[in-house]
Amino acid sequence: MPRPVVLADPDPRWADRAAALIAGLHAAAPGAFTALHHIGSTAIPGLAAKPVIDLLGETADLATIDAARPALEAAGFRWRGENGVAGRRYLTRDDPQTGARAVHLHIHAAGDPMIPWHLAFRDRLRAETETAAAYEAEKRRCAALHPDDSGAYAACKKAWTDGVAAEAVRR
Repeated sequence: MPRPVVLADPDPRWADRAAALIAGLHAAAPGAFTALHHIGSTAIPGLAAKPVIDLLGETADLATIDAARPALEAAGFRWRGENGVAGRRYLTRDDPQTGARAVHLHIHAAGDPMIPWHLAFRDRLRAETETAAAYEAEKRRCAALHPDDSGAYAACKKAWTDGVAAEAVRR
């Protein structure tokens, strides 16, 4: 079901929320993750974003995460399988009070090329304010085109993000 696209002003509390989620995931599924990272727009200080915390989980292998599924679901995450990306486990969590999407959790096994893709993209936007500003402009353009469809919004900005991330990984 498409969700509306609402870009929020930067919120310095996003980093604290991500840190609390990371601690909660380690507690809920001890040993399942070799690392957890705050990624996405909420991980870029000063950047407008949908107020959804994106996390990247690294695991030794996907069988470990598959075995942790009951614990992750008990922690309030909805299991969505690969959800269109081979070799990924994707989970979401909605705010229980509002029903609004609150968290996206992307999990990849060690060695998956999506891990450096996500981290390089995040780190480039953190380091390059002009690239972050260009990304915000692209996000606003796509949100204006697709205000009621988060999937179409994501597809709209995909070429931009893929280009910037590919360049960042090559550096």
